[in-house]
Amino acid sequence: MTQQLDSDGRLRHLLTLDGLPKEILCRLLDRAGQIRDTALGRTQRRHSLDGATVCTLFFEPSTRTRSSFQIAAQRLGADVLNFDASTSSTRKGETARDTLRNLEAMGVRGFVVRHAEDGAVEALAGEAGEGTAVINAGDGRSAHPTQGLLDVLTLRQAKGADFSKLKVLMVGDVNHSRVARSDLHALRTLGAGEIRVCGPQALLPQDDTLHGCVVGNDFDAMLEGVDAVMMLRLQRERMEEGLVASLQDYHDRYGLTAARLARAAPDAVVLHPGPINRGVEITDEVADGPQSLVLRQVSNGVAIRMAVLETLLG
Repeated sequence: MTQQLDSDGRLRHLLTLDGLPKEILCRLLDRAGQIRDTALGRTQRRHSLDGATVCTLFFEPSTRTRSSFQIAAQRLGADVLNFDASTSSTRKGETARDTLRNLEAMGVRGFVVRHAEDGAVEALAGEAGEGTAVINAGDGRSAHPTQGLLDVLTLRQAKGADFSKLKVLMVGDVNHSRVARSDLHALRTLGAGEIRVCGPQALLPQDDTLHGCVVGNDFDAMLEGVDAVMMLRLQRERMEEGLVASLQDYHDRYGLTAARLARAAPDAVVLHPGPINRGVEITDEVADGPQSLVLRQVSNGVAIRMAVLETLLG
């Protein structure tokens, strides 16, 4: 039993997809798919979380993840409290633990937490009271479980539920990416046939993160015949750290263009967690093209987060 499961094996928190039972993962995907296919996933309000208060407790900036959780909670009937650490009492020395405890005392039942430090969200979950649920909205480079869920939901919608038939290529800065780690956890749990990982050697992890993956640095070669290409955002600070020669050099070697995409399977799909650096990881022609599922990922994000909130708090 992990901390995110209770003694009966039910989901109590969502902290990581690593080790999450396939049954629970698929149940969340199935529920999100149902939501996505109905008006509930777009405009209709549901009342399963009436009377509940959900707090987006962000110690690190975010726009889309926070907005997506806010919309999801509101569509389920919950009240939403947006907590911005940059203007809060944490600036005066209050600990994250005390912040959580004080908000719990005000009746908050669900916490969506983003933090810059690895393991910080799990530590907060360990301090949460009975009946309180904590959701990891991204911590350090460790995990971003709802992004991983929405990515594999998007892939399942496009390619079907049998992941054993799929060749999936992940490209870019895997070493610093919590999204990459959650995607890898989900793909392994769903039994992806082949997972390929490509990027500059300086941006690939040297631990066991990539166990079982086919790893290479030649993007053109790695693209051959893949069914899905999962592009990762290049953070500009990697160039400042000397890990990338220049943005142009990175694009020349690892940017996804229409000509490169032609090496993949004819019906290959393209995913990107965003925000996209156009002209760096991906060209406009591909990002806005018929094989791009980027906007579907965004839409699926609301449905996944509704499914998670409903499961934990409903």
